[in-house]
Amino acid sequence: MVVGGYHRDRLLAAMALILGIGLVLALPFALRAGAEFFLPITAALVVAIALVPLLEWLERRGLPSALSALLCLVFFLGIANMAIAAIVVPASNWVAVLPKRIGMIKTTVRPLVEVYAQLNRSVGELANTIMVSKTHARTVTIDTPNSLLSLLTTSAPFAIIQFFFGMLVIFFFLSGWTRARRHTITSRASFDSAMTLARVIQEVVDRTSSYIATITTINVTLGCILAVAVYFVGLPTPLMWGGLVALLNYVPYLGPVGCVVLLALGGLMTFADPWYAATPPLIFIGLHLIEANVVTPMIVGRKLTLSPLLILVSLSFWGWVWGTVGAVLAVPLLIIIHTVLDTAGRPDIAGFLFERGTLGGTPKKDSNDPPPFA
Repeated sequence: MVVGGYHRDRLLAAMALILGIGLVLALPFALRAGAEFFLPITAALVVAIALVPLLEWLERRGLPSALSALLCLVFFLGIANMAIAAIVVPASNWVAVLPKRIGMIKTTVRPLVEVYAQLNRSVGELANTIMVSKTHARTVTIDTPNSLLSLLTTSAPFAIIQFFFGMLVIFFFLSGWTRARRHTITSRASFDSAMTLARVIQEVVDRTSSYIATITTINVTLGCILAVAVYFVGLPTPLMWGGLVALLNYVPYLGPVGCVVLLALGGLMTFADPWYAATPPLIFIGLHLIEANVVTPMIVGRKLTLSPLLILVSLSFWGWVWGTVGAVLAVPLLIIIHTVLDTAGRPDIAGFLFERGTLGGTPKKDSNDPPPFA
């Protein structure tokens, strides 16, 4: 009977493993195909989890849950509106004047381009000697919106619906958070499972909110310092540049690269001297090196330190699934998943495959039990 029970557990574990692998393989395509539904919900849940400490602080002051949730939502909307006012409006002006500044950019970078002119001519002559025949490419004309305003007007209704849906998710999640958590914990069959679930919930909230609050403080400080620096350099709309830096710095690795490119473009659009135009991106590079190598490791500490490989994989995955917004959510989602696995326990897949165990761990052996394959 023991051998039969062992093999039954083994079969059930194998079926669970196969179903889990199929779910993992199918989930990315489902998330990508249903981005219009899953993206606002996921982003809203991450924001709501980050606002839970503020909600609990308000509830401890005697405010009802619904009012506390509404105040948290107003707080978030206020920050979002300030960011939009500081970034989007000036950025639209920069985009509008970009076609007029193309000639200035070409003139500014001409001394740098001339350094490589001879090399380019040599490469072109070599390519002409190697090429046997020329292929004529067909020109394809793509109709694009005439202006940024037309692009916004075509996508605004759907974006407004998604934004409103996300705000509702945040409000109802926060308003029912305390009651739902209490019911979820007290409904468990055993005390140990209730304590495990309570620990998982608390760890997810603590780590996620701590990471978002810490990174937000660091990014805003970095953006303010950069805004002051480029103001003295003479770059217009310094608040916009500081806001862009604070926003893009949420995306690990790729965000700082985007900041350098945008600051270099802004410098070329403003200054005629190419070396002076390089001052804004150089300032950001210096600030980012200090932030990434000194400030963030010192403040965040080891508790929230994640493997760079995991961050890259998460960034690549969520960026492929949901684009830029997915890249912003990559690290918070990684923290949530990593926290749940660390607190609740990870399935022993390696033990199941190589040590004849089950997914729940290696079963305890009794001295009176016969060998598994006897």
